[in-house]
Amino acid sequence: MRKLCTVALVTVFAFFATYRPALAVMQFYTSFKKDYLEKLDDKEFAAEVGKTSNRCLVCHQGKKSKKNLNALGTEMSKLITKKQKNEPEKIAEALKNVLEMRVDPKDKESETYLDRLKASKWPAGTLEELQKEPKEPKEEPKEKEEQPKVSP
Repeated sequence: MRKLCTVALVTVFAFFATYRPALAVMQFYTSFKKDYLEKLDDKEFAAEVGKTSNRCLVCHQGKKSKKNLNALGTEMSKLITKKQKNEPEKIAEALKNVLEMRVDPKDKESETYLDRLKASKWPAGTLEELQKEPKEPKEEPKEKEEQPKVSP
């Protein structure tokens, strides 16, 4: 019996030691869906965005790691954190503020993320672009430390 308890405890410990929660927050998507996606005129586009395989791409780039955010997700992460996932008012406010931002912040005439969504476009790029894994930043070569010259 003692051996069984030990094995059970080790198993539970191993599970929690290796468990990694996803960075995507379902409450963020649920709020986005309710406040924006369901209100779109283009129901076919809304259904495409809402597919399980696609919906993460509203904020994320690629499918391998949820740490990779696209432009919209990056802006969203500046306004709200996972810790606020149970605060629907803050989620709604952050979504509203991000969707009102210009796709190109330097161009005051560029469309907003919401304009793109209403025009049946993905807010942060095309579906094909969003599905691509981001390029890993190239590691810069380390400069060799100069060895002091030793005079004979």
